Amino acid sequence: MATTTPPGVRGGGRPETTSDGAPMTHPQIMKALSGLMLGMFVAILSSTIVSNALPQIISDLGGTQSSYTWVVTAALLSMTAATPLWGKLSDLFSKKLLVQISLVIYVLGSVVAGLSQNTGMLIACRVVQGIGVGGLSALAQIVMAAMISPRERGRYSGYLGAVFAVATVGGPLLGGVITDTEWLGWRWCFYVGVPFAVIALVVLQKTLRLPVVRRDVKVDWLGAFLISGAVSLLLIWVTQAGDSYDWISWTTLAMTGGAVVLGLLFVLVESRASNPIIPLRLFRNKTISLASAASLFVGIAMFSGTVFFSQYFQLARGESPTMSGVLTIPMIGGLFVSSTVSGQVITKTGKWKAWLVSGGVLLTAGLGLLGTLRYDTPYWHIAVYMALTGLGLGMMMQNLVLATQNQVAPEDLGAASSVVTFFRSLGGAMGVSALGAVMANRVTHYVQEGLAALGPKAAALGHGGTAGGGIPDLDKLPAPFRTVIESAYGHGVGDVFLYAAPAALLGLVLVLFIKEVALKSKPALHTPAAEGGTENGPEGAQTPAAAAGTAGTAGPAASAARGDG
Repeated sequence: MATTTPPGVRGGGRPETTSDGAPMTHPQIMKALSGLMLGMFVAILSSTIVSNALPQIISDLGGTQSSYTWVVTAALLSMTAATPLWGKLSDLFSKKLLVQISLVIYVLGSVVAGLSQNTGMLIACRVVQGIGVGGLSALAQIVMAAMISPRERGRYSGYLGAVFAVATVGGPLLGGVITDTEWLGWRWCFYVGVPFAVIALVVLQKTLRLPVVRRDVKVDWLGAFLISGAVSLLLIWVTQAGDSYDWISWTTLAMTGGAVVLGLLFVLVESRASNPIIPLRLFRNKTISLASAASLFVGIAMFSGTVFFSQYFQLARGESPTMSGVLTIPMIGGLFVSSTVSGQVITKTGKWKAWLVSGGVLLTAGLGLLGTLRYDTPYWHIAVYMALTGLGLGMMMQNLVLATQNQVAPEDLGAASSVVTFFRSLGGAMGVSALGAVMANRVTHYVQEGLAALGPKAAALGHGGTAGGGIPDLDKLPAPFRTVIESAYGHGVGDVFLYAAPAALLGLVLVLFIKEVALKSKPALHTPAAEGGTENGPEGAQTPAAAAGTAGTAGPAASAARGDG
């Protein structure tokens, strides 16, 4: 049983539609999205602000390269596992309330993370942060899709991409400045996002008004548990393999076998659940299947760039955390330009596939060229390669979600949007885990090679923590040994990008098979009953806008609503 209360009736707020169900104007949309974009800014900021501070954080807490990878992976893992649940909850409950809850979770995780005394505590807090960030990332796209038609959504997706770009470049810069400021220190990298989150909560309360939907529907908690367990086992295996145990071992067999079993159980449960976390019928749609798979590979490329550049600039070129952020501006600039321009052009033309294909080509080329990195590569070469990578990412990220949202009924909007976000996060988590393992292995190999070339005395000097997986302090190393370490990290990061390039190529191949479908001109909240909405009878006494709002979020309870009407 579903009931919808128009916001204008409850609490005196003005509905997000006109009384005749007409689409919102641009100023109305921007006002409604202001708090959402601020929340999205907080989510991305929290993901990027620690990137340039991580070498210092891990060094201070006595961690290793594995710890370095896990601080990033833990947040991605929890974000990935939680994303489908957030998406499904958005189809059942108040989207606004869910956004606010995710912000609160993020704040709590951030505050405790800043108090961390060891890498284990920090990793646990990053898990909590990831749950909150997963909600913000998924719900931003879902709320926007509920109010804005696919045809117009390209424009606003561009704005969201611009927010992403600003937070992505601002995060490392801010994190570097905080880390380099003696009276602040790296702990403030976790505290600084808290006031932004509190402001976002207040702005959301005042500006975002969507129909409040109440349903007597059970959440598929078993499905949520199974998908979380499967993803967690898989990511833990990828992260620890080659370090804690061999790639081919009984531990590997047990963990991968467990992940497969949990995955199969998840499919079985979802096929029988009345309200599945991920409706399997969505994958009968070729566009959704291909876009989800492409997002997996785009995620690998996206997160590999943001995570490993900080190590390259600090450990291969000896730059400060602040300069590490400055030097990544070409990639963020490319992302900013391409996401904004592609969104504007898609709104005008309604054509989106050419942008996806072009983005795949640029992303593959950029990563392939980054695979040639060495510690002494001229910076202008690196800047060009980063710009190509950023341009490709900006063209693909938001538009894969847009292509998916254009294919689904209003009641599946949240689930479908979260599926694409889920696979992107999964790709990022798997990519960071696997590429982090590659990084640790290759750096150790190159260090040993370099030391052997210097002779037995140098090999004895470096037999300690550096070759064994610790994060080195370059300022404390003798000149010849420092050159060996810088060269090892430069070559190691180059290898990481070289391994990431084929993933981008696979994403491009998948995009080629997506069939372009004309973008719809009506948002989910305006979809008529004939297109999957619901209508209330005399007892409902709702305006067409409110009825459309019910259609946009009613989901499985829609048939019951029709019967009551």
